[in-house]
Amino acid sequence: MYPEYLVAPMRKELTDVGFEELKTPEEVDTAIKQEGTVFVVVNSVCGCAAANARPAAITAVKNEKRPGKTVTVFAGMEKDAVDKARSYMLPYPPSSPAMALFKDGKLVHMIERHQIEGRPAQMIADNLVAAFDEYC
Repeated sequence: MYPEYLVAPMRKELTDVGFEELKTPEEVDTAIKQEGTVFVVVNSVCGCAAANARPAAITAVKNEKRPGKTVTVFAGMEKDAVDKARSYMLPYPPSSPAMALFKDGKLVHMIERHQIEGRPAQMIADNLVAAFDEYC
């Protein structure tokens, strides 16, 4: 677990643009199981989250076609909520940061940490936008 004062600005980056924080497994279940599209960002304190993942997610959700719901869980903080979110992302192994798009409760697109590290935010955003255009 990280001190809350350390992660608060990282949480705020996503919540300021409309992402809903999920802090319990029940909140994760409710969000992912709903009809329509849900974009889940597994947020993280790592440098690639700041440099690439969060900016990419923020850019992508500005697309004309976007998920009906955007949510986030924070790795290293709300362990049970993160574990529940990751259970929906199987067979992909746990990774943070990570991004997943669900449609009607089913995983339809996944971006793992190894697809985030070393890639520019715009490249990741373009990947997400293509998924949003296809599924949303």
